[in-house]
Amino acid sequence: MSENTSEAELLAVIARLNSDKRTHGILVQAPLPRQIRQEVVYAAVLPQKDVDGFHPVNVGKLMLGDTTGFQPCTPAGIRELLARSNVKTDGAEVVVLGRGNIVGKPMAAMLCQKAKHANATVTICHSATHDIKAHCRRADILIAAMGVAEFVKADMVKSGAVVIDVGVNRIADPEAKSGSRLIGDVDFAGVQPVAGKITPNPGGVGPMTIAMLMQNTVKAAEAAVK
Repeated sequence: MSENTSEAELLAVIARLNSDKRTHGILVQAPLPRQIRQEVVYAAVLPQKDVDGFHPVNVGKLMLGDTTGFQPCTPAGIRELLARSNVKTDGAEVVVLGRGNIVGKPMAAMLCQKAKHANATVTICHSATHDIKAHCRRADILIAAMGVAEFVKADMVKSGAVVIDVGVNRIADPEAKSGSRLIGDVDFAGVQPVAGKITPNPGGVGPMTIAMLMQNTVKAAEAAVK
């Protein structure tokens, strides 16, 4: 849809898709143009078709530990990545850098649940946190989702810690065809020798986000045909 699309026009499309039985999953790509209120749009998608996991009903279910809702794809992908990499979360000290609604807050909510592949002690750090370095250095699992290029340096990471880089930052690069390239929130070259496990960026968390989106969509389709 055009960048000049009005909020009413977008809501009309969502309403049509909500009522279309052939459509099992709906996601609205963010960021949205200025004239469209993100919270209004997310709330307009039927919870049972909200494969992004952003509807207030699904957010509430996540906070309550109710697994019948859809969970946000990036945090769910990170949890799956930790589980399949045999990273122990039970009792682990987890530090999440960033308090966004898409990654930071839902990530903390997932990992602090009394559940398998969770049960961690979680700290959320943000722009007003005092001495972020000290918080990071005690983390067994450090999840960076601040949107600040290469913010996490080697001296912020405990030896052997698991480091998950969620950041997406575009920087100028005259050697790249496009004149720019994407990097994460972690100084990969500096942190890799210190970390026990670390995700590359790009290519680490991104594919997991897509996989969980597909999982949510299959779940929505199965529920629709029951």
